Parts: sequence; structure tokens; C-alpha cells
Amino acid sequence: MMDVDNLEFGYKSGNVLKDIGFELKHGEFLAILGPNRVGKTTLLRCINNILSPKKGTIEVEGEEILSMKNEEIARRLGYVPQRSKVGRLTAFDAILLGRKPHMGFNIKKQDFRIVNYVIKKLELKELSLRHIDELSGGELQKVMFARALVQEPKVLLLMSLQVALILKISWRY
Repeated sequence: MMDVDNLEFGYKSGNVLKDIGFELKHGEFLAILGPNRVGKTTLLRCINNILSPKKGTIEVEGEEILSMKNEEIARRLGYVPQRSKVGRLTAFDAILLGRKPHMGFNIKKQDFRIVNYVIKKLELKELSLRHIDELSGGELQKVMFARALVQEPKVLLLMSLQVALILKISWRY
């Protein structure tokens, strides 16, 4: 389902990731624990191709992620960062942006149906018309989680204070 092999990445200050590898099968998840500055966020950013690894391979369901365009990656991987840059969008609009890899320039009824379904399931209805720059940190994280879910990814990459999670998810709308 997901295979990371021989992943390596470094900044100017030196290597952060070296010879990282793991395999996740359907139904499994991986938690990466550690103190600040050990590379948890860097690993998730490399898996999502936000950062380009020096070497290694990353496959999801047998498809190489690093050779894909960003839109293709977003259909397979949902990413919820520890911090999100916010603008003057409503929570509903921010969540709807998660559908971008599927909708192109035209929003379809299916996109609204999926967004409303996730908003209902995560109990975000009361937040949906509030601007995200007015939300608490926890409320914003829930909105960003919802945005990742509406992408309908095969894998979710979640970052919190000192834990990185990689989850395989299944969709039933």
C-alpha cells in the first residue's frame, strides 16, 4: 500500500533523514515520535514531495509519488501540517479547496456533497461560515483535517506537536 525506501534528505546544515524506509499495508498506521528537530515534519514533507529528497523512493499502491505532478499527489496523499497559513476564507471555502485536485476549475454537485458530508461528520457546521483567521488553533486544525479528508486521499499525513501519523483511509460516501 505504501512503501518508502532509502529516503535521504538534508538541509545546508547537514542530513536530517538518512536511509529511511518502511512499508505500510492496508489497515496499518505509523506513528513517528520524537523531540523537536529530529525530522518528523521533514519526513512528511518529503513523502508529500513538498521537499525533494536527495534519494530514495516513495510508492503508494505501487505508484511512485516523486515523479507525479502535485495534483496527482494530492489525490493520493492528504497532508495536515502542524501549522497552517490562514487567509480571509470561510471554513467552508477552506475545506472546499481540498477538492481542487478533483474539480479543476468547475465545482460540481459531488464536490459540495463531499464537503457537506465531512462537515457534518466532523461536527463543523457551526464553524463553516466563520473566517479561518478568527478560529482557535484547535478549530483551525479540525478545518485543515476536513480539507485533507475531502481530497479523498489513499493516505493521510498528520502532524501535531511531537507526533507524525501516516494513516491509510477508506472512503464511503
